[in-house]
Amino acid sequence: MNTVENSQSVSVKSMSVKSASVSKDLNPESYLGPKMAAEALTSYVERSGWSKGKIRVLDVGAGTGFVAIQLANRGFKRMDALDPSEGMLEKAKTRGVYENFIQEFLTPDPTPGIANDTYDAVVSSGGMGEGHIPCGALREMVRVVKPGGLVVIAMREEYLRCTSGYENLEPTMAAMENEELWERLERSVLPGYCYHKDGLVYVFRKK
Repeated sequence: MNTVENSQSVSVKSMSVKSASVSKDLNPESYLGPKMAAEALTSYVERSGWSKGKIRVLDVGAGTGFVAIQLANRGFKRMDALDPSEGMLEKAKTRGVYENFIQEFLTPDPTPGIANDTYDAVVSSGGMGEGHIPCGALREMVRVVKPGGLVVIAMREEYLRCTSGYENLEPTMAAMENEELWERLERSVLPGYCYHKDGLVYVFRKK
């Protein structure tokens, strides 16, 4: 069990941690994003014929581990947690489902300690939103995934309209397709994602 410390400044970290706490510390019965993200990843992993117990998955914006619990229940065993909040990761450690803990922000810059083409899949539920993952960090998700690997993103649908900068989210995704960095396999609107608000699930495969 390893932890990589965050290299960001204390002031920026504090703002991000406060924001993360609002979105992550939710009632699992009302916040269905982790379940939806896990179902999407499981479906495409099974279609690909991969062994769920052997592939490596990076949980981006892991929070206290809701997504990993859902994945563990579906047979995934090799999961790492990435989150800027030390407190969230401390709670995630108690779940007993992660191998490694990376205390970092996901940004457009390379994440310290993660080499190119490390993971078979990246999954994020609740990581997108105000003060969270910027659009430019989508490229970092692609960098750390192996060719042919999967990227699954679950988020509130309303964030496309009400979150500053996210008017560029889907154009950025499309631009990355045009650059042949990845191909979109799915874009689904899912009712009841979080407190009766609709959610979006995106699935991409790295070229």
